Amino acid sequence: MASMPSFQQAQYEFAAHIRDPEQKDKPQDVEERRMEVYRNLFYSNVEGFIKSGFPVLHSLLEEDEWNHLVRTFFASHQAKTPYFAEISKEFVSFLEDNRLELYKQYPFLPELAHYEWVELALYIDTHEIDEIELVDSNDILNHKLAFSPVAWPLAYEFDVHHISEDYSPTEAPAQPSFYVVYRDREDDIEFLEINAVTFQLIQLIKEFPEDKTSMILERLCSQLPQFEEGVIMSNGLNTILQLMQRDIILGLKH
Repeated sequence: MASMPSFQQAQYEFAAHIRDPEQKDKPQDVEERRMEVYRNLFYSNVEGFIKSGFPVLHSLLEEDEWNHLVRTFFASHQAKTPYFAEISKEFVSFLEDNRLELYKQYPFLPELAHYEWVELALYIDTHEIDEIELVDSNDILNHKLAFSPVAWPLAYEFDVHHISEDYSPTEAPAQPSFYVVYRDREDDIEFLEINAVTFQLIQLIKEFPEDKTSMILERLCSQLPQFEEGVIMSNGLNTILQLMQRDIILGLKH
């Protein structure tokens, strides 16, 4: 700081005080009344944006808990992007990277925040699924599958879709929860709860995009030796058809 030009030192002092007014003194040459305007303006903008992006999370916390959480994020998190629309993503990263005292009472907070953030992330994602070239064919087994770039398979320890003011678990259920969150051809964001086998199938489709459908289903059979191959092949094909109907799998490709 001492080696910086005076105007840069003033800028750093000004920003540091706005982010953490309890720990960082305000610049001496700025009137307190003016400084208060800046403090309230910056914090209110960030707090309001986070509140709108995480309504369930906000509803669970007491007002002092919520303000302390946002204040801690505002004061301590080093954002990696200057874009205002990315504030929600930065907030999720903050929750994932820190072990906060709140997690003793709300251990699901990072997962719940991620689940809520995905809706915004998919809404602003620049992929256009109508531009993906597809094959006009009914021969599903002998073609590759075009998995939507705006369909995200998700796995959480907590059943985040159930969490509300009436359900706030302190321990994770015995089984994890699986979902696909996706943007369909009407640009609507949809949430679909799936089972573990469907999640495995989707992971294989994403991991082996050059495999034909028959090969994907054979890989799934090898991962589930406890089930009859015919059952896996039949049920897997039916699941693929259902995912196509939802625009999670967009169709077939060469």
